[in-house]
Amino acid sequence: MITIKIFAFNAFEVNSFVLYDETGECIIVDPGCHSMDEKERLAGFIEENLLKPVMLINTHFHIDHILGNHFICKKFGLTPTGHAGGSMFWRTAREFGSVFNLNIDEVEKPQIFVEDGDKLSFGNSALEVRYTPGHADGSICLVSHEQKFVIAGDVLFYGSIGRTDLPTGDFDTLMDSIKNMLWTLADDYTVYPGHGPETSIGFERRNNPFLQ
Repeated sequence: MITIKIFAFNAFEVNSFVLYDETGECIIVDPGCHSMDEKERLAGFIEENLLKPVMLINTHFHIDHILGNHFICKKFGLTPTGHAGGSMFWRTAREFGSVFNLNIDEVEKPQIFVEDGDKLSFGNSALEVRYTPGHADGSICLVSHEQKFVIAGDVLFYGSIGRTDLPTGDFDTLMDSIKNMLWTLADDYTVYPGHGPETSIGFERRNNPFLQ
């Protein structure tokens, strides 16, 4: 069974995730840790719980979601996994960071690329990749059908949706991603977004003002 630990990191309060199961293997999703204190909190949780990180996954490559990539890669010997469609964001990470006053020491280029429908396995667990562009090219969601949850990145939020006014953002594309990739999930799937509180597919289907 997957246990989910959530941290809110950096000025944008990115939800960063450690997912682990009874084997002790874990994956780290969107490590937004920026300050030394944030980095120590994330690494400390992993070490104190005797977890073994086997994968670093980025739901997309906006600067606030990749600030901790270099630290995690060096600390645990990992390399980023993500969708190749987000290449412009890791190529221009320093420029984007300077716009938002977020300094990034070194940009870790992804070495492992996923496609829609791929399965990502760790321990006794697996997540399905769903390609969900619209907020940004290269955006993916991670779905556990066994435990009925989705790590949604910046695609869907509690009562809201991802912004589409940044480079490669497109409102119609985002709507298609939500309707074709998330609305196919049952109402009782929990949604863990990239910012803010958790929600559910059913709640958003009924109440999200952008999706009525």
